[in-house]
Amino acid sequence: MVNSAFFIVLRRMRAPIIALVALYAVAVFGLTLVPGVDADGNPAPPMSFFHAFYFISYTATTIGFGEIPNAFSDAQRMWVIVCIYLTVVSWSYAVITLIALLQDKGFQNTLTVNRFMRRIRRLKEPFYLICGCGETGSLIARNFDRIGQAFVVLEKDELRVQELDLQDFKTDTPALAADAMLPDNLLLAGLKHPKCRGVLAVTNDEQANLGIAIAVRLLNPKIPVIARARSPSIAANMASFGTDYIINPFERFAEHLAEAVAAPERFRLVELLTGLPETLIPEPHRPPCGHWILCGYGRFGRAVAERLQAAGTTLTVIDPKQIDADRNIVGDGTEAVTLRQAGIDAALGIIAGTDDDVNNLSIAVTAKQLKPELFVVVRQNLAANGELFRAFNADFCMVPSRIVAQESIAILTTPLLARFLGLLHDQDEIWCRALVFRLQAICDGMIPTVYGIRLNASEAPAVWHALMYRRGISLGEILLDSTDRTQSLAAVPLLIERDNDVYLLPNANFKLVAGDHLLFASSLAVLDKLNLTLQNANELDYVLDGENDSGSWVWARLRRYRSAVRPQDVTTG
Repeated sequence: MVNSAFFIVLRRMRAPIIALVALYAVAVFGLTLVPGVDADGNPAPPMSFFHAFYFISYTATTIGFGEIPNAFSDAQRMWVIVCIYLTVVSWSYAVITLIALLQDKGFQNTLTVNRFMRRIRRLKEPFYLICGCGETGSLIARNFDRIGQAFVVLEKDELRVQELDLQDFKTDTPALAADAMLPDNLLLAGLKHPKCRGVLAVTNDEQANLGIAIAVRLLNPKIPVIARARSPSIAANMASFGTDYIINPFERFAEHLAEAVAAPERFRLVELLTGLPETLIPEPHRPPCGHWILCGYGRFGRAVAERLQAAGTTLTVIDPKQIDADRNIVGDGTEAVTLRQAGIDAALGIIAGTDDDVNNLSIAVTAKQLKPELFVVVRQNLAANGELFRAFNADFCMVPSRIVAQESIAILTTPLLARFLGLLHDQDEIWCRALVFRLQAICDGMIPTVYGIRLNASEAPAVWHALMYRRGISLGEILLDSTDRTQSLAAVPLLIERDNDVYLLPNANFKLVAGDHLLFASSLAVLDKLNLTLQNANELDYVLDGENDSGSWVWARLRRYRSAVRPQDVTTG
């Protein structure tokens, strides 16, 4: 690509350069042929090649020192006049061509791709490749930036890439306006880069996500790929190619809604653990169990109906097409007559689940006017309409982009969380409620950050070295505050994985072993303090034994000096 930019310049500037060289050669050659005059006005031989070249050089560049080595003859002056106009025209032609080249879209794209490739080659830290920077990709990018995770963006829409440059990111993120479905673009974005840790196919086009997933499996099968899919056929095709994680936002929300009906405390716990970190904790959702009205029976409506009916909820479905359910009503649900016909007076909840945000808001508003105490669930298709949905303040709002972003971040940043969530099905509502209270108490109204730390030489070198060569350490000891060891960090240890064994909610006396995989929940500030303790031997010594050693050469010499002087002082006293 670097050579292509160079050859584009040569190809576009070939004619102007040839014209300049030819005109300069003619001008110089003419001066070596035209006779001159000496200081006395007598005829003299023409100028030498050197003097002719020197004169044309400074004349054509508009510097103009004068006539050298002697005053010119009239014939020489006439020839110089011709040369001046010729070189001005040729230079104008070259400058205009160069300006046109710099404004050429293809040339600008070539330069952009070259800069992008250089930035990818210079990446020294692990990164994820985000394919698609719409609503979902932007959410993932912002949260990656918040937690300090490097990422690269491929987005087909150039305007979205430009908007990404305007984001207040902590780092300068490499982003390229290109079709991620093309394998060459994936390779340009670092698919085979040794630091690439995974690919997220989260565009709004299912076929594009499928193509990306297939390309990743064929070109770099060692890294995980997360793909967004809505239709079962696309999801099945992705699965056949070994896609690691397939996220269907409709299926996920249906599962969440059914769980909120059947086990509200467990759902609340999952909501806190999988939410976007450092965002406000949402209000608790307590959907009632009983009879509901479902407006819209597309892919989303079918997924919700299947899960709710399995949880013991009965449904009346309103849809312009005839469908199979407990009771069918033909319509869209935006009119009060249709809602009354569906039995809104006896219903406990309503789901506005069409693919049109205006219709969904109309359904929700009409239903609330008819029955204010009704539990309302709305589907928000576009994040741009967020202000409208927040103004309505539904009991439960389904945003597909947010669901995909939350699950993607949880999968990539904390793979141990999936194992913890799998164990929740064995716990009762009382256990879940107690853990919810603990999590809410540590983050001051914000969603906690969930993260995993492995006690090895790369992630926690100080603790690993202490466990291997010095002493045993309990879980409570590493959770002491490195600024004041009399205080404990506001962190909740959720799980410890050791070989094939797991320990749920370990207590402070739990003895750690090198290689343990720990899952915590806390704020980002507490995470920074904990990482400092785990990685810095001096900080660890302080929290373990109260030793405040800076580790510097001056401090070490001073401590040795004091150790040598102290016995003598005692003897002298």
